[in-house]
Amino acid sequence: MVGSGGVGKSALTLQFMYGDFIEEYDPTKADSYRKKVALDTQECFVDILDTAGQEEYAAIRDNYYRSGEGFLCVFSLCETESFEHTQEFRDQICRVLDDETVPFILIGNKADLTSQRKVSSRDAEAKAKQWNCAYLEASAKTRVNVEEAFLTLMRKIRERKEKAQAGAGGETGKKEGGCCRLL
Repeated sequence: MVGSGGVGKSALTLQFMYGDFIEEYDPTKADSYRKKVALDTQECFVDILDTAGQEEYAAIRDNYYRSGEGFLCVFSLCETESFEHTQEFRDQICRVLDDETVPFILIGNKADLTSQRKVSSRDAEAKAKQWNCAYLEASAKTRVNVEEAFLTLMRKIRERKEKAQAGAGGETGKKEGGCCRLL
């Protein structure tokens, strides 16, 4: 989970992990979670690292990015600045991993706050198209697209691993108990 501070990264994570929405909590430094998930017909584990969005933690993000196999980049639909900052997160991830094709999904959170909306679907979809990634609008509060965001990213990670395995001469059959590391 990456994105500016206060956009709802932790709220999305906690909603996915426990089905809970928490109105207020202290800013995250970095929290990690692990959950067994049924991904289509396959059981696997997902490791989620909920990173700090505050600028004072920018220096330690590179280390987190190196361990990620996929990224949910979250912004608030109610804050234009958080949307603009997604470019910096994307650029930093691609630079650290030296990979522009890493599984990545752009998430516009707080879709339930329609009267406060400042970022249009059209603008967010255009950015996702430019990055060749999926875009979803979500609400951690109402649970809209929360599960879909995580599962879609997990599928992209699995597809990438299967392609890499096939390219290395391995079998592309389904593995039991795989693991995805999401940031």
